[in-house]
Amino acid sequence: RDNETPVDLALRLAVEKAKALKVQYPNHLIIGSDQVAMLGETQLTKPGSHDNCVKQLQLSSGKTLAFYTAVCVFNSMTGDYKVDVDSCKVQMKHLTNEQIERYVEKDKPYGCAAAFKSEGLGIALFEKIEGDDPNALVGLPLIKLIKLLNQMGFSVL
Repeated sequence: RDNETPVDLALRLAVEKAKALKVQYPNHLIIGSDQVAMLGETQLTKPGSHDNCVKQLQLSSGKTLAFYTAVCVFNSMTGDYKVDVDSCKVQMKHLTNEQIERYVEKDKPYGCAAAFKSEGLGIALFEKIEGDDPNALVGLPLIKLIKLLNQMGFSVL
């Protein structure tokens, strides 16, 4: 949507994903999550192909990426929901074209925002990660999720 910030986009998509399951799960707490990756003002979407992965990683090489990972807990019985978003930064290593090609061939991150899987070999592409929750970069900010579940009356402990 026009003029939607990366944070607003991640939050909206997380809520939409959770609410989309209301009919299937009418008496549940439903968790939705979504992540938006940014290189400056450019959104790095799921590349979908080998060539697009290579292009995104070439653009990202040596740069800092920002990730906004939203989580929604939706009570399908009451319609109430809570949302939060985690942000983190990833400093990418300076990568050669050979390294990028080898990585994409091995990990095949076609469906991953910013063209890497941090839970796989993608971690080898990083200089450092800055953030409060290492799970957020994988796609589900567990620290924020637990807080939201507590706010909705569900304790994980």
